[in-house]
Amino acid sequence: MEATPMQPWPIAQMLILLALANGTPVFAKKILDGRFSRPIDGGLRFFDGRPLFGSSKTIRGALLAILMTTAGAPLIGLDWKIGVLVGILAMIGDLLSSFIKRRLGMASSSQASGLDQFPECLLPVLACRGALALTLLDILAIVLLFFVGEVLLSRLLFRFGLRDRPY
Repeated sequence: MEATPMQPWPIAQMLILLALANGTPVFAKKILDGRFSRPIDGGLRFFDGRPLFGSSKTIRGALLAILMTTAGAPLIGLDWKIGVLVGILAMIGDLLSSFIKRRLGMASSSQASGLDQFPECLLPVLACRGALALTLLDILAIVLLFFVGEVLLSRLLFRFGLRDRPY
């Protein structure tokens, strides 16, 4: 049996959409400051008395992330529905990370390497694997590149004052 080669363009397409989904809230926070920054959880607390997600997860960030991935998908040759799917699932993954971090007693916007990257990357990638004909090797490459890219880009954005703290 012959090994299936990695597919650079579908890998790049997923990384671009993931960057849009995860970068848009960061830029929106800097551009819009505190405007329109209502927390998704509305200040609700879970049974443990801790915030459901935390104040840094805003409706503004989630909506803009979904809009940007929806608009970005056709620009890189994908159906807009793929953009919607990536945006929604990246935000669900991000919320899942925040939910878990709150249960672990970590403060909002605190860092948890791996937990901060994998759910928001893996959920959309797995959902799009059929539409983009992603192989297991492609998926592993996307997850690894996203993780490394997020860490490196985070430090760069911090250095330029666009991010409050680096990963």
